[in-house]
Amino acid sequence: MKEYKYTINGTKYEVAVGDIEDCVVTVNVNGEDFKVELEKPAEPEKKKPVLGKAPVSSSEGDSNASAENATKAAAGTGTAVKAPLPGVITDIKVAVGDEVQVGDTVVVLEAMKMANNLEAEKAGKVTAICVKVGESVMEDDALIFIE
Repeated sequence: MKEYKYTINGTKYEVAVGDIEDCVVTVNVNGEDFKVELEKPAEPEKKKPVLGKAPVSSSEGDSNASAENATKAAAGTGTAVKAPLPGVITDIKVAVGDEVQVGDTVVVLEAMKMANNLEAEKAGKVTAICVKVGESVMEDDALIFIE
């Protein structure tokens, strides 16, 4: 038990603080016992892991990476079929110019050791394919565009 002596606005207090058990501590103030409940410490915020490609050295890769990203962003018009979760592209079932219907499988994405058939959400013509077989993609990456 730790003991403290305080004077607040001229009034003297003798305080003895007991052991903490399950966020409750017994405190004795001037001979009178009190049970004091402590706030639980805030849990640290869990950060979402960032997966992706290894960083490229600034001298050789920045221009290539930025050019590639700009090409992918500008390549397609229309509605993008996006990756619902991180994974690897194992098959591309369409080519640029193909007509697709709602529900047609356009890309196969392997994630968590399962093959996921990604389907067209609208009917139309494939205007761009932004990925290659074997490429790793992140959640919400645009895979193909349908107009």
